[in-house]
Amino acid sequence: MNALPFAFASPAILVALAALPLIWWLLKLTPPRPRAEIFPPLKILASVMKREETPAKSPWWLTALRMAIAALVIIALAGPVLNPRGSSLSTEGPLVLLVDNGWATAADWDRRRQTAELLIDDAEDRGVPVSIALSAEPLHDAVPANAAAAREKLMAASSRPLRPDRDGAIAAIEAALAGTVPGTLAFIADGIKSSDDDTVMTRLAALQPRDLRLVEGNGASAVAITSAVNGADNLTVKATRLNGLSAEQMIVDAQDQQGRTIASGTIAFAAGQTVASGDIAAPFELRNDFARLNLAGFASAGSTHLLDDGFRRRRVALLSGDSGDDFQPLLSPLFYIQRALAPYADLIAPDVQDLAISIPEILQRNPSVIVMADIGRLPAGVYEPLQRWIANGGTLIRFAGPRLAAAPVGDPLVPVVLRQGERALGGALSWAEPQPLAEFPLTGPFAGMARPDNILVKRQVLAEPTPDLAERTWASLADGTPLVTVKQAGGGRTVLFHVSAEATWSDLPISGEFVEMLRRIVQLSNVGSGAGQNGTAGAAALPPYRLLTERGALTGETGAARPLELGERRPSASTFDNPPGLYGTEDGFAALNLLATDAELRPLDVSASPIPVQRLPLAGTVATPLKPGLLTLALLLLVLDSLIVLFMGGAFARLPKRASAAVLVGLAALLMAAPDRAMADDAKPGDEQIFERLDNTHLAYVRTGEAEVDDLSERGLVGLTDFLTYRTTLEPSMPVGLDIARDELSFYPIIFWPISATAPMPSAAAISRIDAYMRSGGTVLFDTRDQLSNISGDAGPSANGERLQAILANIDIPPLEPVPSDHVLTRSFYLLTNFPGRYTGSPLWVEARQEARTSSSGVTSSGDGVSPILITGNDMLGAWAMDANGAPVLPTVPPDETQREMSYRSGVNIMMYMLTGNYKADQVHIPALLERLGQ
Repeated sequence: MNALPFAFASPAILVALAALPLIWWLLKLTPPRPRAEIFPPLKILASVMKREETPAKSPWWLTALRMAIAALVIIALAGPVLNPRGSSLSTEGPLVLLVDNGWATAADWDRRRQTAELLIDDAEDRGVPVSIALSAEPLHDAVPANAAAAREKLMAASSRPLRPDRDGAIAAIEAALAGTVPGTLAFIADGIKSSDDDTVMTRLAALQPRDLRLVEGNGASAVAITSAVNGADNLTVKATRLNGLSAEQMIVDAQDQQGRTIASGTIAFAAGQTVASGDIAAPFELRNDFARLNLAGFASAGSTHLLDDGFRRRRVALLSGDSGDDFQPLLSPLFYIQRALAPYADLIAPDVQDLAISIPEILQRNPSVIVMADIGRLPAGVYEPLQRWIANGGTLIRFAGPRLAAAPVGDPLVPVVLRQGERALGGALSWAEPQPLAEFPLTGPFAGMARPDNILVKRQVLAEPTPDLAERTWASLADGTPLVTVKQAGGGRTVLFHVSAEATWSDLPISGEFVEMLRRIVQLSNVGSGAGQNGTAGAAALPPYRLLTERGALTGETGAARPLELGERRPSASTFDNPPGLYGTEDGFAALNLLATDAELRPLDVSASPIPVQRLPLAGTVATPLKPGLLTLALLLLVLDSLIVLFMGGAFARLPKRASAAVLVGLAALLMAAPDRAMADDAKPGDEQIFERLDNTHLAYVRTGEAEVDDLSERGLVGLTDFLTYRTTLEPSMPVGLDIARDELSFYPIIFWPISATAPMPSAAAISRIDAYMRSGGTVLFDTRDQLSNISGDAGPSANGERLQAILANIDIPPLEPVPSDHVLTRSFYLLTNFPGRYTGSPLWVEARQEARTSSSGVTSSGDGVSPILITGNDMLGAWAMDANGAPVLPTVPPDETQREMSYRSGVNIMMYMLTGNYKADQVHIPALLERLGQ
């Protein structure tokens, strides 16, 4: 590398330096003015005999300072110039110019063009032809021509928002020269290595030029954003720079579609670091308004990063038909969904279990996706808002389960018509084997995913065959039955997984394909329900919509840009055919940025050249004059000399001493004297009653509004409370009557509800609160008191039975079955075979445990949770009711005190099952465990 030259514009003035010795002699003969001192009286006597002395010459250091000032002035007048441009060009061949005009040249393009113009001017003076090629142009005409033609081509060129294609430009130069050896070959480069195996210097040296020059800037403006990841709490931006010598902090601005900066962050580069990351902390709603990122102080296609709908994090609401078990989270319907979507979306959950309240609240938060795991029936009032939300662009994802399988046919929020009940694959009662997945269709969102070999489906809900079933199927099993179906509705869609969201029905939730399938469905959704339909969802190629300029601005001039292909053929970074910008339409578009996410800017490797390379700066740094700096330094030294002379002359001796600092006197703070006031009582009405009910277990019943029924219910629970106190260690407090429309229900493990056809029908809001209570883990025992034997109504239900059906029609209940003989309820405290009340003809209905039907275990209930619903018609409260003297209020039918005793024992088993369901289920296995331990 050549040393930078140094020259003078007027070297003849340097002759004046010979006068410096004369100046030195004159300064030595000119002493400074004596300093006068005022002595104290006592010192006068000591200095009476002393005579006044005057310095004979000035100090040597003051003389040297003045000599330096004179030398600086003489040198400055000579006009020193740093790096004067030489005009020597080789005349043994044509001048060849290879000019980078890619994205990194936008900041200093004028200087690069000026550099090329000076070289063309030198070639014109010497009559040398010029060959010029621009690396960021798709077509090249590098045939050597006169200087005027080269200058015209250069003036028509400009910086482009593209990555340079040097190989194509060098190939054009090789073809144009046709073996002619160039004289001077100047490569005006952006200084960036194009790839790990960049051979540009080797190929240029292979042309065997007489003079090879590399002209480049300092690389400070070569900075680019490579990726932006929208995390759960902030936006992480990664950038790369070319010049990594010093530490540097860069500000990255996030702008909306109108170009307004709405948030900012910082990217800190350490010394020697060329890749760094920074965060932009902003709320989720604000981050979804980001349309582009800009590095402050930089204006290029690399320092601008465009964002589209694929970048924005979706807000996903999760709803479940079962509250799950905190001690066994793997059995929760939402466990695998939460872990699959957490890295890609912002998950929200309802604050209350009441769907009639939680769904409208969730819709007000404008989610992109709502996921429902095994929810069969919804409250009647939420269907219309959900359908309107879907039509406006929302995506509803539903998962099957026992509740959905038992739901009535004709749900408008299911994409296909379902058969009631589920299909079991495998097991003793099924001829079919568990089915693997078929190949994913080429037209759905799962196109390109490999068919998983390790997933088997053991249970599913079936769709009724319809002419459009194949069009609505996104995934299916090997036997052709649908696994995932969809229905478009306005701007949104409803998607149904025909298996459950936990691993009891299939292996899909525990596979990696489950994560990818959910991610793709969520990415298809709109950012908000009012965003309109995404125009990029099903397109194969998108036309250019807005393209970036070399300064990082968007323009509607698309030029020769081609449509952007999607899918596997989509480019990871911009090309000549697809410049950086937005592709699509106003309704939906995809962003293509300049660099790939793993790109890194590295300096051009000059050591690979087999011949010497002369490295030169751009024209803006040539012939830097030093005269202004030297004169400024001389002026500063002159001011310093003047101050020294004034100090030595005593000019500062008569100034008053600095006044002592004044002492600040602080006044005492004003005491806020006010009479003591008692704190306002923040307790709400009814809190004292709630605190009283939290001190112990209370049995609760629903007040129906009929005095006779309510009085009988209270006496019945008083009788059961006394029996529990005498026979068990449980000592409940007095029973509580509940108004289900207003009272808090979560304090009670079980609520007894005597059904009366003549009582007022509960409101929809009250029934929805009961539904939420059951979802949260509570249990309701419905007693029709009419020996109910068939809740389906085939045998003709009584009036109370019809009232129960009307109540349950608005509650999402699971499938039911009579208590099996080996259920936990039959052995939670007493060993029972039936559950009588005043009557003995009605079975006790509980939640059916689907997985236990094909299990070889002796326990029907697995103990994973307590049944949220119990139904009987045996009038248990009537059998337990006692008057003030302890006598039964109502007789049993037939009259039998043993039946009443068994009814009390049934109540004890129910309470033990409510309070210790999981524990009691485990006790069944104790004999087998003791046998294995040899005890």
